[in-house]
Amino acid sequence: MQPSQANTPLWGALFVAAASILWGTTGTAATFAPAVSPLAIGAAAMGVGGLLQAIYAARHIASQGPGLLERWRLVTVAAAAVAVYPLAFYSSMHLSGVAVGTVVSIGSAPVVAALIERFADRKPLTRRWIVGAVLGVAGAGLLSFAGSSPAGHSPAASEPAGSWPTTAGILLGLVAGGTYALYSWASHRLIGTGISSRAAMGTVFGFGGLLLMPVLAVTGGPLLQSWTNFSVGAYMALVPMFVGYVLFGWGLARIRASAATSISLLETVVAAVLAVLVVGERLPAPGWLGAAVVLVGLFILTPGTGRTRGGRPARTARPSAGGLFPSPHPVQEGPVQEQAGAQSQQQDTQDDGGRCLAADSRHNEH
Repeated sequence: MQPSQANTPLWGALFVAAASILWGTTGTAATFAPAVSPLAIGAAAMGVGGLLQAIYAARHIASQGPGLLERWRLVTVAAAAVAVYPLAFYSSMHLSGVAVGTVVSIGSAPVVAALIERFADRKPLTRRWIVGAVLGVAGAGLLSFAGSSPAGHSPAASEPAGSWPTTAGILLGLVAGGTYALYSWASHRLIGTGISSRAAMGTVFGFGGLLLMPVLAVTGGPLLQSWTNFSVGAYMALVPMFVGYVLFGWGLARIRASAATSISLLETVVAAVLAVLVVGERLPAPGWLGAAVVLVGLFILTPGTGRTRGGRPARTARPSAGGLFPSPHPVQEGPVQEQAGAQSQQQDTQDDGGRCLAADSRHNEH
């Protein structure tokens, strides 16, 4: 059943939350294949998962090929970010430890996404987003730094604070957060210009997956050395990366990239809970407090029913078509745009399960 236009932001938040839950399982899954390098894990997960997304969306990519070619700059930027992100993310955790790598990578993404929107799209930072994002990042920090890396799991565990592996891990974490925010923003822009979420995500992740194939060919040997290693790689490619990013694409079609990256902080909570229940780690009181703070931040960030204070449905603004950056002039809304939006929504209902164009609902501005 297609969600109503008024409930679109809420559905977008729920899709992103579901994706974040799946992503939160990757750290626990990786513990079952300790002999596999972080580069191989990242390349297998995002690379194979990305190619599966391209296959899944092949018909939609072919039908919207001209539009994708017209927006080749956005596609290239997003695909390059997709290829860099997993390599930086898993390497950051390997060098600086799971706690530091996670909080720097995931915690920096909402801030970078908001800055990109502020300077590239000229969107103001709302009070609601600032409060929710600050709580989410603070909670993720408490949650991550409260726990300790498993003994012997990370080479950085035995290194003193400030050593080069820790410093390199932090820098890679910032790269991961930046590239996550960048491909979220670029994908959101593609969807907002009329490309269906399936075609946009399939193209971006398929191209990114191709870029990761050489890395997988060089580092992926251990994945074939045992059924356990192979199963871990297959799970991460199929479930968190394929299914998770399909859900994330649906979410990006309905909410801003800054809101999506903030909601994805839920991943840190899921990762911590699974570490306690499955891996056997112990989470001290500050960690549980951090998890609670993240959930409070998510409650603030989750959109409502998309209605304005006057009770009327929130109207949406559509980003300019084509190009890497938007037109300096605001998009004018009127009967012609509303009619075009209705036609696009009808087409996307057939092609993409009811994705709504231009998901930047003004409800989020209050």
